[in-house]
Amino acid sequence: VQLQASGGGLAQAGGSLRLSCAASGRTLIPYVMGWFRQAPGKEREFVAVISRIGSTDYADSVKGRFTFSRNNAENMVYLQMNNLRPEDTAVYYCAGGRSGWGTREFDYWGQGTQVTVSS
Repeated sequence: VQLQASGGGLAQAGGSLRLSCAASGRTLIPYVMGWFRQAPGKEREFVAVISRIGSTDYADSVKGRFTFSRNNAENMVYLQMNNLRPEDTAVYYCAGGRSGWGTREFDYWGQGTQVTVSS
């Protein structure tokens, strides 16, 4: 499956952005999906995961501010990011795999989309 992330950009602290990830090649239905991010000079870190049936889990740093959703009919997943903080600045990547809910390990990765939050 090929993944294409979009929706990044520049936001002010306290603002919102919505990231999208479009899948092609295969239906997303069997896949657990994830979002990760990598800030300059830092390791890539887990942001959120969504199960096949829509259960979600989040990193503590984004819990209560970010919402991960999926639309299997459209072969899309979304990350709604509210109350953004400067520390959310990073390149965001979507990922998918047959497992990954607990391991946070995914087989397929999209290209990143840059999110920049100004203070």
